Order: sequence, then structure tokens, then C-alpha cells
Amino acid sequence: MLNEFLFTQILTELEDAVGVENCSVKEIDKLTHSVDYFWLSRMWADRGRQMPEADFVVSPKNAQEVSKVLKIANYYKLPVTTWGGGGGTQGGAIPVCGGIVLDTKRMNQIYEINTDGMYIECGAGAIYKHIEIAANEKGYATMHYPSSLTCSTVGGFLAHRGIGVVSTKYGKIDDMVLQMEIVLPNGDIIYTSPAPKHAAGPDLNQIFIGSEGTLGIITKAQIRIYEQPEVRRFRGFLFKDMSSAFKASKEILQKFKPSCMRLYDNAETASLIKKIVGVEKPGAFMNIAIEGVKELVDVEEKILLETFAKYGAEDLGSEYGEKWWQEKITFFYPGHMMDLPQCFGTMDTIAPFDKIEKIYWAMKNAIETKYPQARFIAHFSHWYEWGCMVYDRFIVDNPPEDPVEAMKLHNAIWNTGVRTAIANGGVVNDHHGVGIKLGRLMKEQYGPAMQVFEGLKDKLDPNHIMNPFKLGL
Repeated sequence: MLNEFLFTQILTELEDAVGVENCSVKEIDKLTHSVDYFWLSRMWADRGRQMPEADFVVSPKNAQEVSKVLKIANYYKLPVTTWGGGGGTQGGAIPVCGGIVLDTKRMNQIYEINTDGMYIECGAGAIYKHIEIAANEKGYATMHYPSSLTCSTVGGFLAHRGIGVVSTKYGKIDDMVLQMEIVLPNGDIIYTSPAPKHAAGPDLNQIFIGSEGTLGIITKAQIRIYEQPEVRRFRGFLFKDMSSAFKASKEILQKFKPSCMRLYDNAETASLIKKIVGVEKPGAFMNIAIEGVKELVDVEEKILLETFAKYGAEDLGSEYGEKWWQEKITFFYPGHMMDLPQCFGTMDTIAPFDKIEKIYWAMKNAIETKYPQARFIAHFSHWYEWGCMVYDRFIVDNPPEDPVEAMKLHNAIWNTGVRTAIANGGVVNDHHGVGIKLGRLMKEQYGPAMQVFEGLKDKLDPNHIMNPFKLGL
């Protein structure tokens, strides 16, 4: 707790660093930076409890101003939590220790659209939809289309290793970034190498991408752009079970990469897909998108139909697939997505092909057996040549009204689900990040290897001011 004299002294220094109008101690600003999309933060506030708040909310415009803020924070040993769009689900942006919230949204400039180098250079505070629009105006695309495209920032996606619906062909956000500008905890401004593939030591990009603001603050990035595909075709299929779908998908991915692959378990097909897409038959629904040069897409579509037919998939044609594409964000709108007062969570577990279905059934059985008030549904939305991720959800329609009891139930279900995934060969998280929600499970995931992350933290952030208690650090 800062005394009034020291509080005022720090406030004047921060105002000098970023401008009086860009430094706030107003209750409304602190309140709006205390609740992100993390279920516990929303529930806690909804039940009338106060979330932890920052002492100061600052909005720097560039790396130089970020550097000044971090030097002040280090001197006074104040925690610093970076805030992008506030759309994260893991509590990564919540200032649990007070201190400074550093809101990046003034760093939203688009500096360059380089069609020779095939990248956009932009500030980390840019809303991703805005850089997609800028690329579209030049005839290109970023090919990063997550559900939070319209409300989350470039830096937020980089901090949590975000992913979009066409990831199977184009990769995750860490595949899409070339170079980054980063401010280290001591205020030094550094740049990663100008090319992401090299033999000049470890790739610095991959040290800071996914570090959730615990090792430094990303302030600028070069994001790849792509020519718009000549054609994009959709195909919906209905498999009798998920085992057949996995075998078919594994075979396809050894031959070519569709841009989008979405497989829904029987429960989600019977509920969400029926409601939004209109598929009413029992089974596991899968939507595939193929895109690129027309001649190649023709060949890939032929291979797709022949391969899936071998595994008994019913070809539903293009209508259902196109409907899915048009409504791909609608799934997350109010009235379709789970919401308060329900208790819910998405675990997004990643694993190789030989483990993923086993993980699905083990998690479903563990959660629904131990917590009969919970439902477990899933779809498989991001695929690789070696495996895929399960977008695994639990839903409790009537959680405890008492916020403490609700938190205990929420965390207990997460413990059961994630520990079951780890025990069966899965990884804690694929693309939503770790935040404070899953930090306790990082050591269980990595064991003695956790000292590598802790060593980086101790060296780069010896005062441990950067986003404390996130990522298990």
C-alpha cells in the first residue's frame, strides 16, 4: 500500500513520462482494467466483490514512453501488468498485485504495408481487425481470424500465442510474425532478428511470444500478409464417430493442408451446430475449407472427397460449410456462447494424433464422473501434420451463488481436466495462454524444465515486477 506522499510522487513521474492526459487514477479507469474475459473475474464482480485494481493506469504511445514507465516501476519496485483489448480468458491482464496497468491501445499505428517484404509493421496496441482491413485495402490478408478478431490487439495475440480459424494452412500467430520491438523490464529497447528463420542462436521471437508480459512488453511487430486466395471452397461432412474423423483427417494432412478444419463431437453437433448451422442428423460434424489457386484446389477437393469416403463420411456439400464460415464468430455472441450465471471453461488441449482421442474421453469421463453437475462438450479446431487440439469445454448451469464456493468449484474442475490431459500426454494449453488461471499447473507440466523459464525471469526481471503470478512465474 503506497502512502499518499509516495503515491503522489510516483503519479507526477508517470504523468511526466506519458502525459497527464494519459495517466489515470480515476476509479472508473481502474475498475474497467480489473475485469477481463476470465470467468472468475467476471463472476467475482457480478457477485458484488471487488477485483484487484491497479494504482495507476498509463497509456504510452511508443516504446520510448514504455521504457520510461518501466524505469519508474523498477525504481519503486511497482508491479506492471500489460493490458491490450481485455479479451483474454485466463486472467493474464488482471493486476492482481496492484501497481501499474500499462494499456497498449495508443500504440495502434500502422507504420508500413510492405508488399515487397510481405508484411505489415504496426504497433502492438492495434486491434487486429484494423490491420486486416489495412491489408485488404491493398489486396492482401493477414490470414489470422480468431473469434476475438474485432476486439483484441496484435500484442495480446502475440503474448498468448493466439490462433485463428485458418491456422491449419497458415499457422498460429507465432508463425506470422517476422520481427518485434520489445521493451525489457529495465527499460532497454531491443529488436529481434530481421528474419525469423536463422542459425544465429535461439529465435528471440519465440522467447517473448507466449511470455504474457512476464519478460518484457512487445511494442511493435511485423506481421506477415498473404495474397488473397483465388478460390475458397467449403465442404461439410458428417462422420458416424470421431475415430473415423481422426483417421480421415490424419490421412488428409499427410497429403495437403486445408485452411480450416473443424470437427465437433456428437454433443456439440447436436446442440451448437444444429442451432447455428442447421445440421440435424446424429454424428460428428466436420467443416473443411480449401483455398488457393483454383487448379490446385480442384485437385485437393478431389483427394478430400475420395479420402473421406473411405472412412464413411457423409458428404453434406458446400452449403453447410459456407453457413459455418458466415457464422464463425456468431458462435461466440450472446445467446450462443455460454455466459453468466453459468460456470464454464475452455481447456484447449494440444497433443499428437495417437493421444488426442484418448485425452478427449479421459477428460470427459473424469469431469462428468467427478462433477455430475457439469457437461463436457468439445470440438477439434486446429490441426497439424502430427496432431491437433481439442477445444474442450465444461459447463455448469447452476454453480454456487457464493463467489468463494463458485471459485472453488471452477478451479477444482480445471484441476481435474488439465491434470487428466497431462497424464494422458497433453499440454496445458494450445492458444488461450496460461495467465493466473493455469499458472499452478505449469510446474506439473514441465517438472525440472520449469527452471529454464524461471532462469529467464530472474535474469531479465530480477525485481519480478512484470505481470506477477502469471504463467507460473
